[in-house]
Amino acid sequence: MKFSIERAALLKAVSQAQSVVERRNTIPILANVLIEAEGSDVSFRATDLDIEVVDKAPAQVERAGATTVAATTLHEIVRKLPDGALVSLTADNAAGRLTVEAGRSNFSLATLPKEDFPVMASSEYASNFSAKAPVLRRLFDKSKFAISTEETRYYLNGVYMHIAEGDGGKMLRCVATDGHRLARIDADMPDGAADMPGVIVPRKTVGELRKLLDDDDMVIAVSVSETKVRFATPQITLTSKVIDGTFPDYTRVIPQGNTRKLEVDAADFARAVDRVATVSSERSRAVKLQLDEDRLVLSVNAPDSGAAEEELAVAYSDEKLEIGFNAKYLLEIASQVDRENAVFMFNSSGDPTLMREGNDTSAVYVVMPMRV
Repeated sequence: MKFSIERAALLKAVSQAQSVVERRNTIPILANVLIEAEGSDVSFRATDLDIEVVDKAPAQVERAGATTVAATTLHEIVRKLPDGALVSLTADNAAGRLTVEAGRSNFSLATLPKEDFPVMASSEYASNFSAKAPVLRRLFDKSKFAISTEETRYYLNGVYMHIAEGDGGKMLRCVATDGHRLARIDADMPDGAADMPGVIVPRKTVGELRKLLDDDDMVIAVSVSETKVRFATPQITLTSKVIDGTFPDYTRVIPQGNTRKLEVDAADFARAVDRVATVSSERSRAVKLQLDEDRLVLSVNAPDSGAAEEELAVAYSDEKLEIGFNAKYLLEIASQVDRENAVFMFNSSGDPTLMREGNDTSAVYVVMPMRV
């Protein structure tokens, strides 16, 4: 195998591949990226046995062929090469070496045979549809903060993507929760998605997927089966196993009868919470909200470190209310708001609180209160 490729194209392809590779591997081949050169393209494939990413890049292929080489080492080499360099890669499979040349730099890397590289079995996908990158980006970006990191409740370690009944009929919906907070984000259902099985997309896959969604003009082909999900652009294909578990009935957690309405400037609110939380004890990070006629007082009282209080002008006309929250959860939810106003709907100091962006019901957040 021998081909030449622009450094920028090579770096992009290799960085996507190496980020899937696990740093600590008991199986040596899993630390490698499979490089396959054919026609006028080179593909870079990496896997951790749960996720597989294939990234194609245009190149001048002199001799077709394939080999595998340590992904992180190759990435580091390419990263340190000068901008605009033309990189030449030559594999000598008999000697088990890959030569990387650019200008006056020359590297010789150990390779492993391509036959040892595990390729994820392709599955029959029950549903295939296309969605614009900004739509998927919004669905996953706004929900991923609520993914649980608790290993025992493994079925919460991802984003539940499914078709659900929304205000405007059937919606493509993403939900994540860790038991303390919940995010439910809706988008119009794409053509062909009606029969999609609901799947839990793992946290790592959500992180990798984010890299495919930066280009606003990109249309992503989405394929879903009971066990796998695939996101593809013309250059990159990301295939992942889904979490084998049942996502809980989240609709029971979303309060319906909350009538006390607080409207506040989301950015002002987030900054005020951040300021008063500076003195809160690291363990509980509790912030108390005191609501009265058109005013909100945020306060923290941490006996070992001090106290803080800040008042905000808000729109609130219901009876007085005192309620406490974990400052981190409040900040994460407030930072999701793209519009000016955040609307909080309260019931009592012991009940879950609902938050949305203005009158938009396509993004709904729930946060559990805490005693303060």
